[in-house]
Amino acid sequence: MKLRIGTRKSTLALWQANKVAGELKSHGIETELVEIESFGDKVQDIPIDKLGDKGVFTKALDDALLAGEIDLAVHSLKDVPTVLPAGLKLAAVLERGNPMDVLVCPAEPKELNKRVIATGSIRRNAFWKNRFPKDEVVGLRGNVPTRLDKVDSNEWHGAIFAAAGLERIGYEDRISETLDWMIPAPSQGIVGIVTNEKSDVEEVLSKIDHSESHLCGAIERAFLNELEAGCSSPVGAHAHIKDGRLYFVGAVLSVDGERRLDIEREILIDVASAAKGKEWAKLLKAEGAEELLERAADE
Repeated sequence: MKLRIGTRKSTLALWQANKVAGELKSHGIETELVEIESFGDKVQDIPIDKLGDKGVFTKALDDALLAGEIDLAVHSLKDVPTVLPAGLKLAAVLERGNPMDVLVCPAEPKELNKRVIATGSIRRNAFWKNRFPKDEVVGLRGNVPTRLDKVDSNEWHGAIFAAAGLERIGYEDRISETLDWMIPAPSQGIVGIVTNEKSDVEEVLSKIDHSESHLCGAIERAFLNELEAGCSSPVGAHAHIKDGRLYFVGAVLSVDGERRLDIEREILIDVASAAKGKEWAKLLKAEGAEELLERAADE
């Protein structure tokens, strides 16, 4: 058996695909990479939230799976819509990497009159403005190396990145500060593997599936799904397991960061399931989360 692994062409995407290939090889499974350009990669001059949430970075790979051109697709799970196209399924995930957001400052810091922070994420923008309402936040697009170059060449205090992305491709030395007060995007740091529902590779992929990461990601994605929010919405969610208990934090913010609804829960791992994510999202909906998200969609 030789599995065809579909992947985007960025440095980070190729690292993730090669990681999956390496895990499969350790179980005697041969693979080959098939590089596919996504719509989100082709269009770099439009903010991500303006492109929509319907698989900006995943649709091209979804189409290849449905057409039988690849056997599995590897994604940053945070980019994968919570409802997959008909005929596809999330078959496995790798052990989660660092889920946190981090600040990257210029290699040669400049004296600035006003603090300017760059990010292409509505969520990161909202969390930053919630904590630092006087700061200016500007947009940022591109793959990791491109964004790092922009940090060094612009008059910015810094830019916000996912720690896992930097660490995976050797830029961990660029991390200036871990933003432990910023709740990550649902599934941030998790590599997801999507297959065709008719595929017979599920047993093979079960060998590399990390059950705890799969559960935490499922809860976070269920939380996002119940809120009817997309990947670029001002929603944070993070679950982790320690000593037989699951800990969850979630938040919904207004785009300008002025309003914020939070939830925090701790439960026994024995009763943890994706349904808990939906349950906790409903509690925030009762407090007005839907109104915040409706306003975010209109802005």
